[in-house]
Amino acid sequence: MHSPDLLARIDAAKNAVLAQTEYLHLEFGAVRSDWKSDGTRVTPADLAISEGIFKDLRAHFPDDELLSEELGDATAPIVLKARFAWVLDPIDGTNNYATGIPSCAISLALLENGMPVYGVIYDLARRVLMHGGPGFGVWDGERTALVKTDTPAGHRMLGFHSPMDKKFYPHASLLVSRFKIRGLGSSTLHLAYVAAGLFDATVDHNVRVWDIAAAVPLVLGAGGEVHYFEGDIFPLSVFDLKMSRIPFCAGSPGICAELVKLLA
Repeated sequence: MHSPDLLARIDAAKNAVLAQTEYLHLEFGAVRSDWKSDGTRVTPADLAISEGIFKDLRAHFPDDELLSEELGDATAPIVLKARFAWVLDPIDGTNNYATGIPSCAISLALLENGMPVYGVIYDLARRVLMHGGPGFGVWDGERTALVKTDTPAGHRMLGFHSPMDKKFYPHASLLVSRFKIRGLGSSTLHLAYVAAGLFDATVDHNVRVWDIAAAVPLVLGAGGEVHYFEGDIFPLSVFDLKMSRIPFCAGSPGICAELVKLLA
């Protein structure tokens, strides 16, 4: 049985994300944008959605910690102390969103004692709410979802971003020779599509915790695995906007083991 505290937060998370979808669509492809000090794009829509979701959550759970990519460049690292914390990426795929490419998403993760226990993701392109976590199952809209396990070799689709770090460049040729590559410009969707059974796997080297925190519990809840090449990032104890990037792979247990062996 799941605790009432946890169930109340799951309901609130879905409602808070859904409350922002009309605005998300309204500003799509039309919003102005600026650039942050780390070279990533930000729009007024990122800030408004972050404020709207956190306002809703704060009204119900004032003692929870609220963590977002849009806290501001000068924010010092935050040590997590509360039982429950939220990690938000108000628009994952901001470059796509600002330029009118529909592969982007609102991504909200619920952490309990630093572990991601539930994720809520709104997929703008498909107009679908994806949500779930370990022990809950996963929903892709109204459809229950599981990771793929039976795609024949040579036909498997893998979400992939070109590595920013040159030390990972050899991974690209290894993956291109074995998978059908898809690059959507949204790490959240790459990982969430693994959970939904739309992709067989994903490999990424460029993400930070807010890019994947909501999709990790989806993959785990759908029977998949996530492997971090440079050590586990959960339980999360410190939220730092200047954190290092996280190389990882994800898929079914079988394909994840294959990727770990291939890329090691």
